[in-house]
Amino acid sequence: MVVATIVQAVNMGLRQELARDKNVVVLGEDVGLNGGVFRATDGLQKEFGPDRVIDTPLAELGIVGCSIGMAVNGLKPIAEIQFSGFVYAAFDQLLSHAARIRMRSRGRYTCPMVLRTPYGGGIRALELHCESGEALFSHISGLKMVVPSNPYDTKGLLAAAIREPDPVIFYEPMRIYRAIKQDIPEEEYFVPLGKANIAQAGDDLTLISWGSMLKTCQDAVEKLGNKYSVELVDLRTINPYDEETVISSVKKTGRCVIVHEAMKTCGFGAELIASINEKALLSLEAPVVRVTAPDVPFPLAKLENYFLPDVDKVLKGIEKVMGF
Repeated sequence: MVVATIVQAVNMGLRQELARDKNVVVLGEDVGLNGGVFRATDGLQKEFGPDRVIDTPLAELGIVGCSIGMAVNGLKPIAEIQFSGFVYAAFDQLLSHAARIRMRSRGRYTCPMVLRTPYGGGIRALELHCESGEALFSHISGLKMVVPSNPYDTKGLLAAAIREPDPVIFYEPMRIYRAIKQDIPEEEYFVPLGKANIAQAGDDLTLISWGSMLKTCQDAVEKLGNKYSVELVDLRTINPYDEETVISSVKKTGRCVIVHEAMKTCGFGAELIASINEKALLSLEAPVVRVTAPDVPFPLAKLENYFLPDVDKVLKGIEKVMGF
């Protein structure tokens, strides 16, 4: 076992897969010589060489397009986009090509690539650095969407994603890159895609979140104390998501709060509520409440604290549901 942060877990997962499979390659802006903007790829080019850990031009469209070409020709590229807001330049490649290769070729080809990118606010960065666009990618059939919340899951989910035969978007919560430390195995292990984790069992209310917001929810539950028995569900994977665990938990508790950093309208919380209404409506004792960012573009630094969900906003959501 080794004590690691999320960003260290990313590095460990990449190193493990590069050593295991010669077809795995890492590419992106500054991933080689500089070790990545957050040092997630630190030391990998020195260990595996510039043909396996490739510094690219500042061209997201080119990075993703080249990765698709590599993938359909037998390699397993792991593309890093420095910040999630920069992915939009490559959205056409993801939507029109990566997600459709299997269907277009009637199964003759697949696209085993992973697109890694830090996401989320709270770091006082500039415009387009702090987007939370998981709902955009979850709407695209053929893409898997993964958002870990802690170091153990990060390494296990990344290893599982790299071995997927189809493309995976891997969102890394940069606000908590170094905020959480866990004992994680140095040896190989996997966390399966599409399986949620019940981070805390409870009977009064289901609290659902993922990525950086899970820590916010944990802090809220800790502040709540013994007032309510809260079941905290870490979704882990947005597409496919673990509907069975969500519905089972809501049927047990009868109340639900969903917390995500993205804007409310058409955020992934809306899909969760639709599923709950379809399969657990008669178990509900109160309407489901969403605690989210407002429907405005991500603001500059001085307004971040007003924009992002925090502990107090989560607690207000819980009280609203419990007081219905």
